[in-house]
Amino acid sequence: MNRLLRIEYLNAWYCVINRGRRAKKNSCRAFCRMFIDLIVSAVTDQGMSQKEALNMCWYMDSKGLVVKSRKKLARQKRSFAHDHEFIPDLLTAVETLKPTAIIGVSGQPRTFTRPVLEAMSRHNERPIVFALSNPTSKSECTAEEAYQWTQGRAVFASGSPFEPVTFNGKRYVPGQGNNVYIFPGVGLGAIATGARCVIDEMFLIAAKELAELVSEEDYKVGCIYPPLTKIREVSAHIATAVAEVVYKRDLATNPKPEDLSTHIKSLMFEPVYQDYLK
Repeated sequence: MNRLLRIEYLNAWYCVINRGRRAKKNSCRAFCRMFIDLIVSAVTDQGMSQKEALNMCWYMDSKGLVVKSRKKLARQKRSFAHDHEFIPDLLTAVETLKPTAIIGVSGQPRTFTRPVLEAMSRHNERPIVFALSNPTSKSECTAEEAYQWTQGRAVFASGSPFEPVTFNGKRYVPGQGNNVYIFPGVGLGAIATGARCVIDEMFLIAAKELAELVSEEDYKVGCIYPPLTKIREVSAHIATAVAEVVYKRDLATNPKPEDLSTHIKSLMFEPVYQDYLK
């Protein structure tokens, strides 16, 4: 159970929005696939079947909701397609599907309009709003909009940094969903163990470890990531957790050290330089 949301993965519904076109089309598709695959992995890890997990994930592209009745549906989208009536716009989709979370990787600014966020707020006590497109000018909504239009109840994260927001006398610190939290730790864990390959489970355990490193103080201001000032500590924890997966799955080519955590930290670069001017 998430400590901030107080909901179970198994009771949540997710809507991933990719309305990107042209230059960013392929990268957006890959990002969407990654999100859905990780959500499915997290849910199946709790005991649900893959089919049931996929049924919890809805996907919108530039034409609307991805459903089986759509003609000329791209091959990579077919596994996400639902047996449902076609819905052309996000607001109607939110009102109809009542998702727990909307995840924007569209590259299209202002996709999360006021009516969309107000609808999310009506259907959820704590609506999850992830506006992950970069740069800031492409964000699906701003932090201020997310908090104001949900009456301060949104669990918000963005791909680009936003300044803290004060709403109704309360200060909110928006989290930045940046790969700096995950990739260095996953990479270090793989290198330290000499992993023969990188599997989905490594990213799943990295996400779980990251969530555990968020403090109650962070949650009090609505931030779902630890401060970037703690990034070395975060990376070390994630690398150790990833390394444990590598050894557990017999993917390592390096022997397991007696103290894995200490060994991982010894491999980390220390940006300390001798002063030759003294």
